[in-house]
Amino acid sequence: MKHFNPIIWSDFPDPDVIRVEDTFYMVSTTMHMMPGCVILRSYDLVNWEIASHVYDTLDATPGQRLEDQKGIYGAGMWAASLRCNKGIYYICFVANDTRKTYLYQSNEITGPWKKQYIKGFYHDCSLFFDDDERVYIVYGNRQIYLTELKADLSGPKEDGIHRMILEDSDCYGLGFEGCHLYRINGKYYLFMIHWSKEGSGRRQEACYMAESLEGEFTGGNILDDDMGYHNMGVAQGGIVDTPDGKWYGVLFQDHGAIGRIPILVPIHWEDDFPVFGIDGAVPIELEVNSTRPDYVYTPLTASDDFDYMPDEQGRISLQPVWQWNHEPDDRGVSFTERPGHLRIRTLDVCESVLQAKNSLTQRTMGPGCEGILKVDASGILDGDYAGLSAFQSSYAFIGITKENGKYYVAMITKEEIHKEEIDVPEMQLKVVCDFKDSIDEAKCFYYKDGNWIQLGNPLHMIYTLDHFMGYRFAISMFSTKKAGGYADFESFIYQ
Repeated sequence: MKHFNPIIWSDFPDPDVIRVEDTFYMVSTTMHMMPGCVILRSYDLVNWEIASHVYDTLDATPGQRLEDQKGIYGAGMWAASLRCNKGIYYICFVANDTRKTYLYQSNEITGPWKKQYIKGFYHDCSLFFDDDERVYIVYGNRQIYLTELKADLSGPKEDGIHRMILEDSDCYGLGFEGCHLYRINGKYYLFMIHWSKEGSGRRQEACYMAESLEGEFTGGNILDDDMGYHNMGVAQGGIVDTPDGKWYGVLFQDHGAIGRIPILVPIHWEDDFPVFGIDGAVPIELEVNSTRPDYVYTPLTASDDFDYMPDEQGRISLQPVWQWNHEPDDRGVSFTERPGHLRIRTLDVCESVLQAKNSLTQRTMGPGCEGILKVDASGILDGDYAGLSAFQSSYAFIGITKENGKYYVAMITKEEIHKEEIDVPEMQLKVVCDFKDSIDEAKCFYYKDGNWIQLGNPLHMIYTLDHFMGYRFAISMFSTKKAGGYADFESFIYQ
Protein backbone atom coordinates (compact mmCIF):
# COMPACT_ATOMS: atom_id res chain seq x y z
CA MET A 1 0.00 0.00 0.00
CA LYS A 2 1.30 3.46 -0.89
CA HIS A 3 2.01 6.00 1.82
CA PHE A 4 3.84 9.32 1.96
CA ASN A 5 6.51 11.12 3.96
CA PRO A 6 6.38 12.63 6.46
CA ILE A 7 4.79 9.70 8.26
CA ILE A 8 3.63 12.04 11.05
CA TRP A 9 3.39 15.77 10.36
CA SER A 10 3.76 16.66 14.00
CA ASP A 11 6.38 17.09 16.70
CA PHE A 12 7.77 13.65 17.56
CA PRO A 13 11.53 14.26 17.67
CA ASP A 14 14.53 12.03 18.43
CA PRO A 15 12.78 8.77 17.53
CA ASP A 16 14.05 5.36 18.51
CA VAL A 17 12.24 2.33 17.14
CA ILE A 18 12.11 -1.40 17.80
CA ARG A 19 10.05 -4.35 16.62
CA VAL A 20 8.66 -7.02 18.94
CA GLU A 21 7.19 -9.84 16.85
CA ASP A 22 4.69 -8.09 14.52
CA THR A 23 4.55 -4.79 16.40
CA PHE A 24 6.70 -1.68 16.05
CA TYR A 25 7.23 0.73 18.95
CA MET A 26 8.69 4.22 18.78
CA VAL A 27 9.75 6.49 21.62
CA SER A 28 10.06 10.26 21.30
CA THR A 29 11.27 13.25 23.29
CA THR A 30 8.64 15.11 25.34
CA MET A 31 10.90 17.40 27.41
CA HIS A 32 8.82 19.49 29.87
CA MET A 33 5.46 17.87 29.13
CA MET A 34 3.74 15.53 31.62
CA PRO A 35 3.01 12.65 31.40
CA GLY A 36 6.31 12.22 29.63
CA CYS A 37 8.28 9.99 27.28
CA VAL A 38 5.59 8.99 24.80
CA ILE A 39 5.65 5.54 23.19
CA LEU A 40 3.87 5.00 19.87
CA ARG A 41 2.71 1.71 18.34
CA SER A 42 2.43 0.68 14.70
CA TYR A 43 2.02 -2.38 12.50
CA ASP A 44 3.37 -0.82 9.30
CA LEU A 45 5.85 1.95 10.37
CA VAL A 46 3.61 4.59 8.77
CA ASN A 47 0.43 4.70 10.86
CA TRP A 48 1.00 5.24 14.57
CA GLU A 49 -1.01 5.54 17.77
CA ILE A 50 -0.08 6.32 21.36
CA ALA A 51 0.62 3.15 23.35
CA SER A 52 1.65 4.75 26.64
CA HIS A 53 3.69 7.35 28.47
CA VAL A 54 6.54 6.10 30.62
CA TYR A 55 6.07 8.43 33.59
CA ASP A 56 3.38 10.71 34.99
CA THR A 57 5.94 12.92 36.71
CA LEU A 58 9.71 12.81 36.86
CA ASP A 59 11.41 14.19 40.01
CA ALA A 60 8.90 16.86 41.11
CA THR A 61 11.54 19.59 41.25
CA PRO A 62 10.42 23.23 41.56
CA GLY A 63 11.31 23.73 37.89
CA GLN A 64 9.39 20.66 36.75
CA ARG A 65 6.40 21.89 38.78
CA LEU A 66 6.67 25.40 37.30
CA GLU A 67 7.03 26.83 40.78
CA ASP A 68 10.01 29.06 40.00
CA GLN A 69 8.38 31.18 37.26
CA LYS A 70 10.95 29.72 34.85
CA GLY A 71 10.16 26.05 34.43
CA ILE A 72 12.27 23.57 32.50
CA TYR A 73 11.57 24.82 28.99
CA GLY A 74 14.20 23.51 26.61
CA ALA A 75 15.23 20.88 29.15
CA GLY A 76 13.56 17.81 30.67
CA MET A 77 13.90 14.38 29.04
CA TRP A 78 15.79 14.15 25.75
CA ALA A 79 16.40 11.49 23.13
CA ALA A 80 15.34 8.27 24.85
CA SER A 81 16.65 4.84 23.96
CA LEU A 82 14.08 2.02 23.65
CA ARG A 83 15.12 -1.61 23.82
CA CYS A 84 13.51 -4.98 24.54
CA ASN A 85 15.77 -7.68 25.99
CA LYS A 86 14.52 -11.11 27.10
CA GLY A 87 10.95 -9.88 27.25
CA ILE A 88 11.71 -6.78 29.32
CA TYR A 89 11.32 -3.28 27.88
CA TYR A 90 13.94 -0.67 28.76
CA ILE A 91 13.78 3.11 28.38
CA CYS A 92 16.92 5.14 29.03
CA PHE A 93 17.32 8.93 28.80
CA VAL A 94 18.84 11.97 30.46
CA ALA A 95 17.01 15.04 31.76
CA ASN A 96 18.88 18.24 31.04
CA ASP A 97 17.50 20.08 34.05
CA THR A 98 18.42 17.49 36.72
CA ARG A 99 21.57 16.27 34.88
CA LYS A 100 20.62 12.68 35.71
CA THR A 101 20.33 9.51 33.63
CA TYR A 102 17.05 7.65 34.04
CA LEU A 103 16.26 4.01 33.40
CA TYR A 104 12.74 2.60 33.29
CA GLN A 105 11.86 -1.09 32.99
CA SER A 106 8.58 -2.90 32.36
CA ASN A 107 7.29 -6.31 31.37
CA GLU A 108 4.67 -4.57 29.21
CA ILE A 109 5.02 -1.64 26.86
CA THR A 110 2.02 -0.05 28.56
CA GLY A 111 3.66 -0.29 32.00
CA PRO A 112 3.79 -0.02 34.91
CA TRP A 113 7.38 1.19 34.61
CA LYS A 114 9.97 0.74 37.35
CA LYS A 115 12.24 3.75 37.75
CA GLN A 116 15.92 3.80 38.63
CA TYR A 117 18.99 5.91 37.87
CA ILE A 118 22.20 5.07 36.06
CA LYS A 119 25.14 6.70 37.82
CA GLY A 120 26.55 9.38 35.55
CA PHE A 121 25.24 11.66 32.81
CA TYR A 122 25.22 10.26 29.27
CA HIS A 123 24.19 12.73 26.56
CA ASP A 124 21.90 11.29 23.85
CA CYS A 125 22.56 7.81 25.16
CA SER A 126 21.66 4.44 23.70
CA LEU A 127 21.46 1.15 25.59
CA PHE A 128 22.97 -1.89 23.92
CA PHE A 129 22.50 -5.49 25.04
CA ASP A 130 25.10 -7.71 23.41
CA ASP A 131 24.64 -11.40 22.65
CA ASP A 132 27.04 -12.37 25.46
CA GLU A 133 24.68 -10.79 28.04
CA ARG A 134 26.96 -7.81 28.62
CA VAL A 135 25.26 -4.41 28.45
CA TYR A 136 26.65 -1.05 27.36
CA ILE A 137 25.72 2.57 27.00
CA VAL A 138 26.99 4.66 24.09
CA TYR A 139 26.75 8.45 24.29
CA GLY A 140 28.33 11.84 23.78
CA ASN A 141 28.61 14.91 21.58
CA ARG A 142 31.55 15.22 19.18
CA GLN A 143 33.42 12.67 21.30
CA ILE A 144 31.47 9.40 21.40
CA TYR A 145 32.07 6.97 24.26
CA LEU A 146 31.19 3.36 24.91
CA THR A 147 30.86 2.34 28.56
CA GLU A 148 30.06 -1.10 29.90
CA LEU A 149 27.42 -1.15 32.64
CA LYS A 150 26.92 -3.38 35.65
CA ALA A 151 24.49 -6.24 35.24
CA ASP A 152 21.86 -4.31 37.23
CA LEU A 153 22.45 -1.24 35.00
CA SER A 154 23.05 0.96 38.04
CA GLY A 155 26.29 2.40 36.71
CA PRO A 156 29.62 1.71 35.00
CA LYS A 157 31.11 -1.72 35.54
CA GLU A 158 34.43 -1.77 37.31
CA ASP A 159 37.15 -2.91 34.89
CA GLY A 160 34.54 -2.96 32.12
CA ILE A 161 35.04 -1.47 28.68
CA HIS A 162 35.21 2.32 28.67
CA ARG A 163 36.60 3.96 25.57
CA MET A 164 36.14 6.85 23.17
CA ILE A 165 35.19 5.18 19.91
CA LEU A 166 34.84 8.26 17.66
CA GLU A 167 35.73 11.94 17.61
CA ASP A 168 34.33 14.42 15.12
CA SER A 169 36.43 16.90 13.18
CA ASP A 170 36.26 20.68 13.42
CA CYS A 171 34.45 20.94 10.10
CA TYR A 172 31.24 19.96 11.88
CA GLY A 173 29.44 22.64 13.86
CA LEU A 174 27.29 20.08 15.63
CA GLY A 175 29.49 17.11 16.40
CA PHE A 176 28.42 13.48 16.47
CA GLU A 177 25.44 12.84 18.74
CA GLY A 178 22.13 10.97 18.83
CA CYS A 179 23.75 7.53 19.14
CA HIS A 180 22.04 4.26 18.20
CA LEU A 181 24.10 1.05 18.41
CA TYR A 182 23.14 -2.33 16.92
CA ARG A 183 24.65 -5.74 16.29
CA ILE A 184 23.58 -7.07 12.88
CA ASN A 185 24.97 -10.27 11.39
CA GLY A 186 27.85 -10.26 13.84
CA LYS A 187 28.98 -6.69 13.13
CA TYR A 188 28.43 -3.54 15.19
CA TYR A 189 26.78 -0.50 13.63
CA LEU A 190 26.69 2.95 15.22
CA PHE A 191 24.29 5.55 13.79
CA MET A 192 24.55 9.26 14.65
CA ILE A 193 23.96 12.75 13.32
CA HIS A 194 26.21 15.74 12.84
CA TRP A 195 25.96 19.11 11.16
CA SER A 196 28.54 20.10 8.59
CA LYS A 197 29.99 23.59 8.23
CA GLU A 198 30.98 22.66 4.70
CA GLY A 199 29.24 21.16 1.68
CA SER A 200 25.47 21.14 2.12
CA GLY A 201 25.81 22.73 5.56
CA ARG A 202 22.93 20.77 7.04
CA ARG A 203 22.19 17.91 9.40
CA GLN A 204 23.44 14.56 8.08
CA GLU A 205 23.12 10.93 9.10
CA ALA A 206 26.30 8.93 9.66
CA CYS A 207 27.06 5.25 10.23
CA TYR A 208 30.25 3.62 11.50
CA MET A 209 30.88 -0.11 11.67
CA ALA A 210 33.25 -2.31 13.69
CA GLU A 211 33.99 -6.01 13.89
CA SER A 212 34.08 -5.87 17.70
CA LEU A 213 33.38 -3.39 20.46
CA GLU A 214 37.09 -3.12 21.08
CA GLY A 215 37.88 -2.62 17.41
CA GLU A 216 38.01 0.44 15.20
CA PHE A 217 34.76 1.99 13.97
CA THR A 218 34.97 3.11 10.35
CA GLY A 219 32.41 4.68 8.07
CA GLY A 220 30.99 8.07 7.22
CA ASN A 221 27.89 9.92 6.04
CA ILE A 222 25.12 7.77 4.64
CA LEU A 223 22.36 10.35 4.11
CA ASP A 224 22.51 14.02 3.13
CA ASP A 225 19.08 15.12 1.94
CA ASP A 226 16.55 17.80 2.89
CA MET A 227 13.56 16.57 0.80
CA GLY A 228 13.51 20.03 -0.77
CA TYR A 229 12.72 21.75 2.53
CA HIS A 230 14.97 24.73 3.30
CA ASN A 231 18.19 22.73 3.65
CA MET A 232 16.85 20.95 6.73
CA GLY A 233 18.52 17.56 6.67
CA VAL A 234 16.79 14.31 7.58
CA ALA A 235 18.79 12.59 10.32
CA GLN A 236 18.87 11.02 13.82
CA GLY A 237 16.81 8.05 14.80
CA GLY A 238 16.66 4.29 15.00
CA ILE A 239 16.63 1.53 12.41
CA VAL A 240 14.44 -1.56 12.39
CA ASP A 241 13.73 -4.62 10.28
CA THR A 242 10.31 -5.93 9.30
CA PRO A 243 9.11 -9.54 9.59
CA ASP A 244 9.62 -9.95 5.85
CA GLY A 245 13.27 -8.86 6.03
CA LYS A 246 13.11 -5.23 4.90
CA TRP A 247 14.95 -2.47 6.75
CA TYR A 248 13.93 1.10 7.52
CA GLY A 249 15.23 4.09 9.39
CA VAL A 250 12.86 6.30 11.37
CA LEU A 251 14.59 9.69 11.42
CA PHE A 252 13.38 13.25 11.93
CA GLN A 253 13.49 16.56 10.10
CA ASP A 254 13.33 20.09 11.50
CA HIS A 255 10.18 21.42 9.86
CA GLY A 256 9.57 24.95 11.02
CA ALA A 257 7.02 25.87 13.66
CA ILE A 258 5.37 22.45 13.75
CA GLY A 259 8.58 21.05 15.18
CA ARG A 260 10.68 18.00 14.37
CA ILE A 261 8.72 15.43 12.38
CA PRO A 262 9.35 11.71 11.76
CA ILE A 263 10.45 10.54 8.32
CA LEU A 264 10.60 6.91 7.14
CA VAL A 265 13.65 6.02 5.07
CA PRO A 266 14.05 2.65 3.29
CA ILE A 267 17.40 0.92 3.77
CA HIS A 268 19.20 -1.69 1.74
CA TRP A 269 22.59 -3.26 2.36
CA GLU A 270 25.65 -3.30 0.13
CA ASP A 271 28.83 -5.08 1.23
CA ASP A 272 27.54 -5.29 4.82
CA PHE A 273 26.92 -1.52 4.98
CA PRO A 274 23.55 0.27 5.08
CA VAL A 275 22.45 2.46 2.19
CA PHE A 276 19.74 4.97 3.13
CA GLY A 277 17.10 6.21 0.70
CA ILE A 278 16.88 5.81 -3.04
CA ASP A 279 19.77 7.23 -5.07
CA GLY A 280 20.84 9.19 -2.00
CA ALA A 281 17.44 10.83 -1.46
CA VAL A 282 14.53 10.28 0.89
CA PRO A 283 11.48 9.14 -1.10
CA ILE A 284 8.23 11.04 -0.75
CA GLU A 285 6.17 8.01 -1.75
CA LEU A 286 6.51 4.77 0.19
CA GLU A 287 5.27 1.24 -0.23
CA VAL A 288 5.07 -0.60 3.08
CA ASN A 289 3.38 -3.75 4.24
CA SER A 290 1.27 -4.06 7.38
CA THR A 291 1.45 -6.96 9.77
CA ARG A 292 -2.20 -6.23 10.67
CA PRO A 293 -3.78 -4.67 7.57
CA ASP A 294 -7.26 -4.43 9.11
CA TYR A 295 -6.13 -2.70 12.27
CA VAL A 296 -7.84 0.64 13.06
CA TYR A 297 -5.52 3.16 14.71
CA THR A 298 -6.53 5.61 17.41
CA PRO A 299 -5.74 9.13 16.11
CA LEU A 300 -2.84 11.09 17.57
CA THR A 301 -5.14 14.09 18.19
CA ALA A 302 -8.67 14.23 19.57
CA SER A 303 -11.60 16.36 20.60
CA ASP A 304 -12.82 16.15 24.20
CA ASP A 305 -15.97 16.94 26.16
CA PHE A 306 -14.09 16.61 29.50
CA ASP A 307 -16.67 14.17 30.83
CA TYR A 308 -14.33 12.21 33.10
CA MET A 309 -15.05 10.22 36.25
CA PRO A 310 -12.45 9.08 38.79
CA ASP A 311 -11.58 5.38 39.05
CA GLU A 312 -11.61 3.33 42.26
CA GLN A 313 -8.35 4.95 43.35
CA GLY A 314 -9.77 8.43 42.70
CA ARG A 315 -7.58 8.95 39.63
CA ILE A 316 -8.77 10.46 36.37
CA SER A 317 -7.14 9.23 33.18
CA LEU A 318 -7.27 11.70 30.33
CA GLN A 319 -7.11 10.71 26.69
CA PRO A 320 -3.42 10.04 25.96
CA VAL A 321 -3.32 12.85 23.38
CA TRP A 322 -3.24 15.33 26.27
CA GLN A 323 -0.13 16.42 28.15
CA TRP A 324 0.22 19.03 30.86
CA ASN A 325 2.75 21.81 30.41
CA HIS A 326 5.06 20.82 33.27
CA GLU A 327 3.86 18.74 36.21
CA PRO A 328 0.25 19.57 37.10
CA ASP A 329 -0.84 20.69 40.55
CA ASP A 330 -3.97 18.74 41.45
CA ARG A 331 -5.12 21.49 43.80
CA GLY A 332 -5.87 23.67 40.77
CA VAL A 333 -7.58 21.13 38.51
CA SER A 334 -10.95 19.40 38.78
CA PHE A 335 -13.22 17.41 36.48
CA THR A 336 -15.83 16.80 39.19
CA GLU A 337 -16.58 20.21 40.73
CA ARG A 338 -18.66 20.87 37.63
CA PRO A 339 -19.19 17.52 35.87
CA GLY A 340 -18.52 17.58 32.15
CA HIS A 341 -16.06 20.47 32.49
CA LEU A 342 -12.37 20.99 33.07
CA ARG A 343 -12.12 23.52 35.89
CA ILE A 344 -8.79 25.27 36.35
CA ARG A 345 -8.34 27.42 39.43
CA THR A 346 -5.28 29.64 39.78
CA LEU A 347 -2.92 29.04 42.68
CA ASP A 348 -0.54 31.94 42.17
CA VAL A 349 0.07 35.10 40.18
CA CYS A 350 2.17 35.12 37.02
CA GLU A 351 3.00 37.34 34.08
CA SER A 352 1.83 35.35 31.08
CA VAL A 353 0.53 32.06 29.74
CA LEU A 354 4.12 30.74 29.73
CA GLN A 355 4.06 30.57 33.54
CA ALA A 356 0.47 29.33 33.83
CA LYS A 357 0.28 26.14 35.85
CA ASN A 358 -2.01 23.33 34.72
CA SER A 359 -2.06 24.27 31.04
CA LEU A 360 -3.40 21.28 29.10
CA THR A 361 -1.85 20.75 25.67
CA GLN A 362 -2.07 18.79 22.43
CA ARG A 363 0.31 18.74 19.50
CA THR A 364 -0.61 20.67 16.39
CA MET A 365 -0.72 18.69 13.14
CA GLY A 366 0.28 19.69 9.61
CA PRO A 367 -0.49 20.81 7.03
CA GLY A 368 -3.06 22.72 9.08
CA CYS A 369 -5.35 22.33 12.06
CA GLU A 370 -7.61 24.28 14.35
CA GLY A 371 -8.76 24.03 17.92
CA ILE A 372 -12.12 25.31 19.16
CA LEU A 373 -12.60 25.81 22.89
CA LYS A 374 -15.82 26.56 24.74
CA VAL A 375 -15.12 28.45 27.96
CA ASP A 376 -17.22 29.78 30.83
CA ALA A 377 -15.17 32.46 32.58
CA SER A 378 -17.81 33.68 35.04
CA GLY A 379 -15.55 32.59 37.92
CA ILE A 380 -12.53 34.69 36.93
CA LEU A 381 -11.25 37.69 38.90
CA ASP A 382 -9.91 41.00 37.68
CA GLY A 383 -6.61 40.37 35.91
CA ASP A 384 -7.41 36.74 35.09
CA TYR A 385 -7.20 35.20 31.62
CA ALA A 386 -8.86 31.97 30.47
CA GLY A 387 -8.54 30.64 26.96
CA LEU A 388 -6.63 28.89 24.21
CA SER A 389 -3.25 29.49 22.61
CA ALA A 390 -0.90 28.49 19.87
CA PHE A 391 1.71 27.68 22.46
CA GLN A 392 5.46 28.11 22.20
CA SER A 393 7.88 30.76 23.41
CA SER A 394 6.42 33.13 20.81
CA TYR A 395 2.73 32.47 21.47
CA ALA A 396 -0.70 33.69 20.42
CA PHE A 397 -3.35 33.51 23.16
CA ILE A 398 -7.05 34.29 22.89
CA GLY A 399 -9.22 34.27 25.98
CA ILE A 400 -11.63 36.00 28.27
CA THR A 401 -10.34 38.49 30.81
CA LYS A 402 -11.87 40.80 33.42
CA GLU A 403 -11.03 44.42 34.20
CA ASN A 404 -12.84 46.61 36.73
CA GLY A 405 -15.69 44.13 36.77
CA LYS A 406 -16.15 44.13 32.99
CA TYR A 407 -15.44 41.20 30.68
CA TYR A 408 -13.33 41.34 27.54
CA VAL A 409 -12.14 38.95 24.88
CA ALA A 410 -8.41 39.43 24.47
CA MET A 411 -5.79 38.31 21.98
CA ILE A 412 -2.24 38.46 23.36
CA THR A 413 1.22 37.89 21.96
CA LYS A 414 4.60 38.95 23.34
CA GLU A 415 4.38 42.06 21.17
CA GLU A 416 0.75 43.14 21.31
CA ILE A 417 -2.62 42.86 22.98
CA HIS A 418 -6.09 43.44 21.51
CA LYS A 419 -9.28 43.62 23.60
CA GLU A 420 -12.97 43.95 22.93
CA GLU A 421 -15.64 44.26 25.60
CA ILE A 422 -18.22 41.43 25.71
CA ASP A 423 -21.61 41.13 27.36
CA VAL A 424 -21.28 37.66 28.91
CA PRO A 425 -18.19 35.70 30.03
CA GLU A 426 -19.01 32.59 28.02
CA MET A 427 -18.06 31.96 24.40
CA GLN A 428 -16.27 29.81 21.87
CA LEU A 429 -12.68 30.62 20.96
CA LYS A 430 -10.68 29.32 18.02
CA VAL A 431 -7.02 29.12 17.05
CA VAL A 432 -6.20 28.19 13.44
CA CYS A 433 -2.67 27.04 12.53
CA ASP A 434 -1.41 26.92 8.95
CA PHE A 435 1.84 25.05 8.29
CA LYS A 436 1.52 24.73 4.50
CA ASP A 437 4.37 25.99 2.32
CA SER A 438 6.25 27.34 5.36
CA ILE A 439 3.47 29.82 6.11
CA ASP A 440 3.65 28.96 9.83
CA GLU A 441 0.83 31.30 10.77
CA ALA A 442 -1.67 31.26 13.64
CA LYS A 443 -4.90 33.25 13.73
CA CYS A 444 -7.22 33.79 16.70
CA PHE A 445 -11.04 34.06 16.56
CA TYR A 446 -14.06 34.37 18.83
CA TYR A 447 -17.63 33.41 17.99
CA LYS A 448 -20.38 36.04 18.10
CA ASP A 449 -23.81 36.28 16.51
CA GLY A 450 -23.23 33.24 14.31
CA ASN A 451 -19.87 34.39 12.97
CA TRP A 452 -16.21 33.79 13.71
CA ILE A 453 -14.50 37.15 14.23
CA GLN A 454 -10.72 37.41 13.98
CA LEU A 455 -9.06 39.32 16.79
CA GLY A 456 -5.59 40.77 16.42
CA ASN A 457 -3.03 40.14 13.73
CA PRO A 458 -1.87 36.72 12.56
CA LEU A 459 1.10 35.37 14.50
CA HIS A 460 4.11 34.24 12.50
CA MET A 461 4.97 31.11 14.46
CA ILE A 462 8.66 30.58 15.13
CA TYR A 463 10.32 27.45 16.45
CA THR A 464 12.65 28.64 19.19
CA LEU A 465 15.31 26.68 21.04
CA ASP A 466 14.39 28.09 24.45
CA HIS A 467 11.32 25.82 24.28
CA PHE A 468 12.78 23.32 21.78
CA MET A 469 9.27 22.05 20.96
CA GLY A 470 6.80 22.44 18.15
CA TYR A 471 3.65 24.51 18.58
CA ARG A 472 0.78 23.05 20.58
CA PHE A 473 -2.76 23.98 21.43
CA ALA A 474 -2.83 24.91 25.12
CA ILE A 475 -5.86 25.41 27.35
CA SER A 476 -4.85 27.80 30.13
CA MET A 477 -6.08 29.87 33.03
CA PHE A 478 -3.78 32.36 34.76
CA SER A 479 -3.95 35.33 37.13
CA THR A 480 -1.90 38.51 36.85
CA LYS A 481 -3.25 40.26 39.99
CA LYS A 482 -4.79 37.89 42.52
CA ALA A 483 -4.95 34.08 42.65
CA GLY A 484 -8.10 32.09 43.34
CA GLY A 485 -10.26 32.68 40.28
CA TYR A 486 -11.36 29.82 38.09
CA ALA A 487 -12.67 29.03 34.63
CA ASP A 488 -14.67 26.09 33.28
CA PHE A 489 -13.82 24.57 29.91
CA GLU A 490 -16.75 22.65 28.47
CA SER A 491 -15.38 21.23 25.25
CA PHE A 492 -12.43 21.20 22.89
CA ILE A 493 -12.90 20.42 19.22
CA TYR A 494 -9.84 19.43 17.18
CA GLN A 495 -10.18 19.67 13.43
